Amino acid sequence: MKTKFTIFFLVCSMVFACDNSYNNYQELEDGLYAEFNTNMGVMLIKLTYDKTPVTVANFVALAEGNHPKVDNDFKGIKFYNGIIFHRVIDKFMIQGGDPKGDGTGGPGYRFLDEFDDSLKHDQPGMLSMANSGPGTNGSQFFITEVPTPHLDGKHTVFGYMVKGIEIQDTISNVETAVGNRPVNDVKINELNIIRVGSKAKDFDAVKTWSEMEPKLFITQQVEQEKKIKKMDSLASLEKKVNRSYKSKSSKLNSGVKVHFIKKGKGIKPNNGDEIFFYYEGYLADNGLMFGTNRKEKMIDYGMYSKDEENKGWYDPSKITYSSNMALIEGFKEVLMMMSVGDKVYAYIPSDMGYGNKAMGNRIPANSDLEFIIELVDISN
Repeated sequence: MKTKFTIFFLVCSMVFACDNSYNNYQELEDGLYAEFNTNMGVMLIKLTYDKTPVTVANFVALAEGNHPKVDNDFKGIKFYNGIIFHRVIDKFMIQGGDPKGDGTGGPGYRFLDEFDDSLKHDQPGMLSMANSGPGTNGSQFFITEVPTPHLDGKHTVFGYMVKGIEIQDTISNVETAVGNRPVNDVKINELNIIRVGSKAKDFDAVKTWSEMEPKLFITQQVEQEKKIKKMDSLASLEKKVNRSYKSKSSKLNSGVKVHFIKKGKGIKPNNGDEIFFYYEGYLADNGLMFGTNRKEKMIDYGMYSKDEENKGWYDPSKITYSSNMALIEGFKEVLMMMSVGDKVYAYIPSDMGYGNKAMGNRIPANSDLEFIIELVDISN
């Protein structure tokens, strides 16, 4: 009788344990989830395996202890269990996934970034890969506390929080020491993968990783080639347009050539006025654009950034008008000729530009430059 009672009790305990787990997540929509059971509470994140399958496969295989590429020390081990959040910054993010606990560790391999345009660091609770530069992903990740758009295109987002954002906030507020490491360890006791629905249950992390990770390089190479072709096409078009402007230009004594694309009806600035202008800068020999503050041009070239727009980088440039403006000589000479509303093409030979100095990797030394400049406003 005692044996029967014991068996009955164990069965009931198992049933109630299962029911309790079910009750915790029965409202979840179909999907693949990561449950972070920490010593400060539970966070639940939905993984975007449909948009970033390789990154999610990497994470899931590590969590479930069957990743085929880990170092021997981690074979058969649920990688994230017992690992700490080693870097915590309030109003920014919490970072974990390093078996060494100091930011230098990983699983023994690296893989490429996997970006999806619909996944941004645009809200609290975004799960993203930590890295030390392009193509250096491993096991480390971070969870945002606030929107961090400056990380878009640099870190792969592969999930978002659906429960436990208050836990993230609690962790981000713990006392920290050198390197933003918590004074008292914040530990992932268990990281469990939860599958809801047939598609999530059919997601084979090991198979997905093994089949798709090698293709990332090829996919990115194709995308890069598309970007290069688009840039070349745009440069060819810009060169054609600028060549037309150049043929209509007047040459100044300095060697600078100027053509007024549009004459405005505004006033000419006086010394001390604040002037506001848009510009586009091109290399004269091949038409490649090296800089602009025009939003539409950045969009055309696939270089637009919402973060940059929020910082005002696509607003008109502002400078105090005088002969001592901190600009290259040719650009300054052209601005000094303009009135509000003027839009000008300017050809600036290298000796009136940056001369024999290269400007980063965008403007080679001894480059002749072309600019489209529009003076839009002044302020006394």
